[in-house]
Amino acid sequence: MKAIKLHSGSNKGRVANPEIDRVDRAILRLLQRDASISNVALAGKVNLSAPACLRRVDRLKEMGLIRGTVALLDAKALDLGMLVMIGVVLDRSTPESFAEFEKAAQKVSGCMECHVVTGEFDYFMLLRTKDGDSFSRLHAEQLLYLPGVRQIRSFMVIKEILSTTSIPI
Repeated sequence: MKAIKLHSGSNKGRVANPEIDRVDRAILRLLQRDASISNVALAGKVNLSAPACLRRVDRLKEMGLIRGTVALLDAKALDLGMLVMIGVVLDRSTPESFAEFEKAAQKVSGCMECHVVTGEFDYFMLLRTKDGDSFSRLHAEQLLYLPGVRQIRSFMVIKEILSTTSIPI
């Protein structure tokens, strides 16, 4: 079965049901752990020549399986140790109200993630801030002014048990 390329909107360059083998999976696992690994070292770990490994990594990028390479920062060392989860309920469920909220949510200081969800809330947001006082200011200055919001519930994280960027493959 051959993979089919999608050519619409934000899926440009991505492959529907990508066909990857065990070597591709090993490359992806290793890059998730340390994207700064040299191509030569990566090739050695997956038993490929450096050029063959580089071709595979380039192909995985073209397939859209590797979206980018980032540095993971230490939030506490940067004085952003407070993690807050926020449940948001909108006052209306219209495409316009969702679009307006989503545009505004992207501008909230310290917002790391925003997801449409099912259940009691319409959205969950994940924010990083310095401490309770800085969150109170953020709440008063930005969150209360998000468009179309009927209710906001904040959940301060007491202890992070697991936080990862690794997708299980």
